[in-house]
Amino acid sequence: MRSKYVAYIGSYSYTGSAKGITICDVDIEKGKFTKRTEIEVNNSSYVAVSRDQKTLYSIADEGVVAFRILDNGGLSKLNTRNIRGMRGCHLAVDKSGQYLTVSGYHDGKATLLALNPDGSVGNIIDGVYDQGVGSVAERTFRPHVSCARMTDDQKYILIADLGIDQVKIFRFDKADGKMRQIDTLRCELQSGPRHFRFCPDRKYLYLLYELKNVIDVYAFHEEEGGDEVTLEKIQTIPTYKEKDQDPLIAACQMRFSPDKDASHLFVSNAGINTISIYDRDIKTGLLTMKGSLPIGGEYPKDFCIFPDEKHIAVANNESGTITFLNIDYEHGLLSMCARELEIDEPNSICMVKLQG
Repeated sequence: MRSKYVAYIGSYSYTGSAKGITICDVDIEKGKFTKRTEIEVNNSSYVAVSRDQKTLYSIADEGVVAFRILDNGGLSKLNTRNIRGMRGCHLAVDKSGQYLTVSGYHDGKATLLALNPDGSVGNIIDGVYDQGVGSVAERTFRPHVSCARMTDDQKYILIADLGIDQVKIFRFDKADGKMRQIDTLRCELQSGPRHFRFCPDRKYLYLLYELKNVIDVYAFHEEEGGDEVTLEKIQTIPTYKEKDQDPLIAACQMRFSPDKDASHLFVSNAGINTISIYDRDIKTGLLTMKGSLPIGGEYPKDFCIFPDEKHIAVANNESGTITFLNIDYEHGLLSMCARELEIDEPNSICMVKLQG
């Protein structure tokens, strides 16, 4: 029996006609979505799904909203939790489904929340406000937390702050629920570290810079039995082809291919409106760019790879579209495979395999 999938697209709701989250049916073979319905959420700037794919989480003006994913892909609201800060910009669920991290661009706060067994959002465990001053540039003169994630073993929480050009490393003490800073990765001034991801075996960290438009690859070393970790930079690679150089480029999102080894990496670039494809050497962690091509929309703020790894759906915030492309890994090519879908101001996109 063929598996069925749905996609969830988060949009701003204070302008245009979007209500918040758009639910779409997914055609895996043709690589496209069909709009089904909308769920009201106040300015869903980011959506994330639990590892067991039973719960969807969304940023909202009032904090974080949790939804149970029904057998048919519909959503049933579980609860809303205030984060005691300004509206977040990014969510990450830990592997065990016990914790949720919320990144605060506007107030420079990273918030760690507990997740209840039913998937609803529990109490705040800890919260950290970044401090410091960046450069005199307009976007980088004060803290802007853009990404916060817990490692799969629950030992560490890393926080990227593109406002002060730093990635801070915290040890998480599960006994008392406290985040204790143990190190800081100081990035180049005005580089804007935006997102990061660990590869599945956690040997390598991939750090994407919004303003510098590069990916830094780090070997991740942990001192056995101690609290110290070391990030050793082993590669810096551009997010776009050199001939595309433009001062208005902003690297937006970075995701691995869904295979168990994460053998490919994808990055979207606003300004030139492209997605770059990289091969990832599983043993060395190094990246090789295979291609960088237009995506048929404006401001590719997010994207998702289809589970068959043959297609990609791109959420284009400024053009108000979802575009669909075929992926040719061997030649590093992207080609349109379906008509675009109109969605007002899409911010984030994720795909879920239905349980039934």
